[in-house]
Amino acid sequence: MLHVSRPLRLLIVDGNTREQRENHAAGYGSQPGEAYAESIRGIVPDCITDICLPADEGANLPDGAGLASYDGIFLTGSHLHIYNLDPAVTRQIELMRAIYQSGTPSFGSCWGIQMGAVAAGGTVTANPRGREVGFARRITLTEAGRGHGLLAGRPLSFDAPAIHLDTVVTPPGETSVLASNGYSAVQAAEIRHDGGTFWGVQYHPEFPLGQVASILVRMVPILIAEGFRRDEASAESWLADLRALDSDPARQDLAWAHGLDAEVLDAEKRVTELRNFLNLRVKPHVSARGRA
Repeated sequence: MLHVSRPLRLLIVDGNTREQRENHAAGYGSQPGEAYAESIRGIVPDCITDICLPADEGANLPDGAGLASYDGIFLTGSHLHIYNLDPAVTRQIELMRAIYQSGTPSFGSCWGIQMGAVAAGGTVTANPRGREVGFARRITLTEAGRGHGLLAGRPLSFDAPAIHLDTVVTPPGETSVLASNGYSAVQAAEIRHDGGTFWGVQYHPEFPLGQVASILVRMVPILIAEGFRRDEASAESWLADLRALDSDPARQDLAWAHGLDAEVLDAEKRVTELRNFLNLRVKPHVSARGRA
């Protein structure tokens, strides 16, 4: 691990609209970008995090020079659909293209990997296999993923928090698919485009279980309609168990009942991809540019 003598300067790109951010804060206590920044500070406590809001009309977005001033850039999830090309989406695609051009190391979760793919010429659609809710199961490393730094420390197959309907169906030209599962062929990838390198995952290593539960509680009608839960009582029982595990990850009874292991429950293992990105992409980038 490289030592950086000054605080890392990181940009969090919150992909949600104002209404979506406020709804998240009402349920969880903080907006998605703020919660993401908190997860990053859990790994590098002295980092400086800025948040930009490209879904908002009139948002003050950094230009290429501004993007290049950051040591690393993170893209959050979003409730938007990238194939609905309204301004809240197209602004973000243009920003992602500028991120590639800046050469600044970038990482994205869920919506973030979809944004990284589409900005580089890939395709995202609603997943014909349906929604992946709560957890992505049996994420399996590809041959390329077994030797890639993004997934260093992960077992060959693991679970992770996940909530998404859309998925990358056609990766861009310079893509290494690093992990897949039965729902999504692209669960983790490296994408190179226009001078930049992006690492991304379709799941949410930044989500503690309390955040998963706070999002799913607003989706209970969908969970019932799509057959994930039988009724409101079973949905609430499931969410109560997730909250209990969030408070006490050592609850082996609940971990066994829901098929969850340390890859999800251990706070350090859960954020493996974030830590790998910071250690293997961001800190060497700082050193190479003489910023340390």
